[in-house]
Amino acid sequence: MFFSLSALLASKKYLILGIIFEFIIFGSVYLLTYDMGETFRLAARYSGRLSLLVFLLPFAFYLQNQLGENDQRSLFAGLRVFAILHAIHFGFLTANVVWNAIPLVPVKLTGGALAYLMILCLPFFESKIKAYKWLLSLYFFYVGVVMSVTYLSRIKGDFEGSESSPIHYLALGVLGLFLLVFLRQLVNRIRS
Repeated sequence: MFFSLSALLASKKYLILGIIFEFIIFGSVYLLTYDMGETFRLAARYSGRLSLLVFLLPFAFYLQNQLGENDQRSLFAGLRVFAILHAIHFGFLTANVVWNAIPLVPVKLTGGALAYLMILCLPFFESKIKAYKWLLSLYFFYVGVVMSVTYLSRIKGDFEGSESSPIHYLALGVLGLFLLVFLRQLVNRIRS
């Protein structure tokens, strides 16, 4: 096969490349704006889009595989990369909220905080998760739903300083497709 998703997810180069992209995002928006408030706002936006792509790779891998021992190692390696890059995104997001004095909505914070907790913790408890495979399903479903709601909120104009754009519709559509495939597989597993 020309491209191995398993090899990519397990590669240290994947993490290094992701971190390089985060630096490129931050450096580029800083050089374009020279304003820290705008830099953090745009860095959070584009870092979030990178996080979406980095989340979709292990999610796709999870959906296409039955996850034997080697596959599970690759999956968790990919989820650890996602956790690290999403932590960087969280840093940009936090800096944006603080620097630009963006008001926070407690209800939205609760759902997002639980998703961040799952994103940052689950990949580092691989041995525990193997015994409770349903937690992995819950992880992909919940994080996918929270990301979908985030993009839906952007489409509706609920985010200050972020107009709706075609990328939001694309992201919501792809996440929706992944979640539909996930639910279909879940129903098939329950029936069999």
